[in-house]
Amino acid sequence: MNKFIFLLTFLAALFFAAPVFGYTVQEGDTMSKIAKNNGLTLQDLAKANPQITNLDLIYVGQDINLHKDSSSPKPQVNQSSAQEVHLTDQEFDLLARIVRAEAQTEPFEGKVAVADVVLNRVESSHFPDTVKEVIYEPRQFQPVSNGQYKRPADQESIEAVEAALSDMRNISEDSLFFYNPDIATNRWLDTRKTAVVIGQHVFKY
Repeated sequence: MNKFIFLLTFLAALFFAAPVFGYTVQEGDTMSKIAKNNGLTLQDLAKANPQITNLDLIYVGQDINLHKDSSSPKPQVNQSSAQEVHLTDQEFDLLARIVRAEAQTEPFEGKVAVADVVLNRVESSHFPDTVKEVIYEPRQFQPVSNGQYKRPADQESIEAVEAALSDMRNISEDSLFFYNPDIATNRWLDTRKTAVVIGQHVFKY
């Protein structure tokens, strides 16, 4: 009887104990994929696994800790394709300020889509390779020209950038341009193929 009680106690302890690691890497896994499948940002996962110094180098059978640190900062890396978008704190802030300036009156999804366009440009061979270079490229974003981008980002714009770097990464459906056709004075985007319409903005390939 004592052995039976001991066995039950041991099994219960195993069942309820919080594991140190929550996932074992499988064939075809990436850190981004693991993060997305477990409701984490890539930076959450990176912070929970300081033993992994290169997020591009994981191997089958490796243990991954899925515990989310509540103090984790905003995500810095997205890997929705073969190329990664790396954001410094300054670039994250810059992107959030552009989102506020370009889409302040748009719905949340519209704000995310504006951030997504910038990230799509970073991944495109037709645009510069960093968020900073994309945003500062001449004659691309009116808020840069008129100085509106210098105003601090609001909380929703910050959250929109976070969403664009994680679960809402491709809300703009790979578009590289957006505009409001009701107020645009330059009509060259009219001829480009429409990807999606969100709020007042039309997103174009």
